[in-house]
Amino acid sequence: MSRITPFTSPLLLGFDTMEKTLERIAKGNDGYPPYNIERVRGDASTDEPERLRITLAVAGFSEEDLEVTTEENQLVIRGRQIDNGDRDYLHRGIAARQFQRTFVLADGMKVLGAELRNGLLSVDLVRPEPVRMVKKINISVPE
Repeated sequence: MSRITPFTSPLLLGFDTMEKTLERIAKGNDGYPPYNIERVRGDASTDEPERLRITLAVAGFSEEDLEVTTEENQLVIRGRQIDNGDRDYLHRGIAARQFQRTFVLADGMKVLGAELRNGLLSVDLVRPEPVRMVKKINISVPE
């Protein structure tokens, strides 16, 4: 028996890549590091647009251990800690752990910047207002 998904409708043409993206996101979610996504209201007096802020808990990671990139329509945040062997632990409860967290971005989303403060990495995103285009199509009448 074949699998039926919402994207198999004949009215949804070209959405097969979206279905693959959703499947990949569902499989690669281990919950580490924890994160928040919040809406940050813009300042109307300065025409500052509304932003989205993704905040990840990355305690123990330095700026050099973190990498924030955009790849196609995805925001990819990677963390790599190097475990140097010059420490002699009596108890090791904090592991040097690597992670990769991926967020799919809608068309037009732009990353404004990233900031690391007090063990929290904040990445601000903005979606520019789309330019509304109205194009008149001439109707021809055959003679």
